Amino acid sequence: MKLLAGVIRPYAWGSRTALAQMRGAQSPSPHPEAELWFGAHPASPAGVTDAPAEGDDLLALIDSDPEAALGPTVIEEFGPRLPYLLKILAAEEPLSLQAHPSSEQAAQGFARENAAGLRFDAADRNYRDAWHKPELVVALTEFDALAGFRNPEETLDLLRSLQVAALDPYLGLLAGQPDATGLRAVFTTWLTLPDSVIGALVPEVLDGAVRCLERGESRFALELRSLLELGETYPTDPGVLASLLLNRLRLQPGEALYLSAGNLHAYLHGTAVELMANSDNVLRGGLTPKHIDVPELLRVLDFTPVSLQALTPQTRTVGAEHVYLTPAPEFRLSRVVLDGTGLRHASSVSFDVPGPQIIAVLSGRVRVSTTDGRELFASACDAVWFAHSDPGVVVHAASANAEFVRACMP
Repeated sequence: MKLLAGVIRPYAWGSRTALAQMRGAQSPSPHPEAELWFGAHPASPAGVTDAPAEGDDLLALIDSDPEAALGPTVIEEFGPRLPYLLKILAAEEPLSLQAHPSSEQAAQGFARENAAGLRFDAADRNYRDAWHKPELVVALTEFDALAGFRNPEETLDLLRSLQVAALDPYLGLLAGQPDATGLRAVFTTWLTLPDSVIGALVPEVLDGAVRCLERGESRFALELRSLLELGETYPTDPGVLASLLLNRLRLQPGEALYLSAGNLHAYLHGTAVELMANSDNVLRGGLTPKHIDVPELLRVLDFTPVSLQALTPQTRTVGAEHVYLTPAPEFRLSRVVLDGTGLRHASSVSFDVPGPQIIAVLSGRVRVSTTDGRELFASACDAVWFAHSDPGVVVHAASANAEFVRACMP
């Protein structure tokens, strides 16, 4: 059992207040703070606060004895690496429009770019490892996102409501094939239009959205407002048009979104816990100054329409744990609320430790003890690592209210 210090990732879309306030630091922070990583990804492994040598981190700890850290079952399936990465994400501005490859696509892409001699840190590299990247997001605040291609019939209604003549060819294209094939045709056309055409089309669509809202449109009000916000930041980006094809979600605290391979998405605003396979493979399609590879994105995208219900994982309550159920073989996430007074919720929870586990404290303070007599305290934005070889654990509320998430193997 080790206390972990997460690593802040200062991307431009991050918040200057959300993570700072959670951990009780100066707010607003000097720079945007986008993500707090608790894991063993080589790019930013979490620090180990009581490591034998200064500067040791979770990656080095696992590498020093993989079998004790991970267990033989994990090593056999995933190799001597932690299969998942746990984060707290704080989006003040939209993230890029993106998707992640399947396992087969990732392995092929990684091998292909290695054979081409691309450096691992090259800006135009798509595949930085050979792994897929399913991910689960659990909202801590109201959390807005675009995810998955909407039912084409609903999208046709949205496009018609804009009353923009320049959209008629694309509307006709989708009306002629209101399915995955039609969605692929429209999306591909938009992302490959000449800059001059996009530069004229996007402002017309934005003007149409303004007129639509002025007429009192309510059914697609969220979609239209998001379109206008994206258009203000990226006025010549085809990703603005692509947002019209996607489901618009607004998660409330505790609600979740699960994204499998090939699912086009963009997180827009809010704070959430994110648990994903330990990969850095991202194919971007717009809404970003970073590298965009449209042909490769089209190769991995799944254009099958998906409902909001299909994107929402089922949950199960096991004692004090609220478990989010997904098909991902790399991880399972649960959320626990403890009550130091014992009046509303349990004041403690216990669990065994087969396989590697991490708990990250979201609020309050907890006392963690093991059956062999070890003990430590963790506060908001602290995390605790449990190796496969550790004994059973009890987590107690050390404040009136305490909340944490638990990442482990399924």
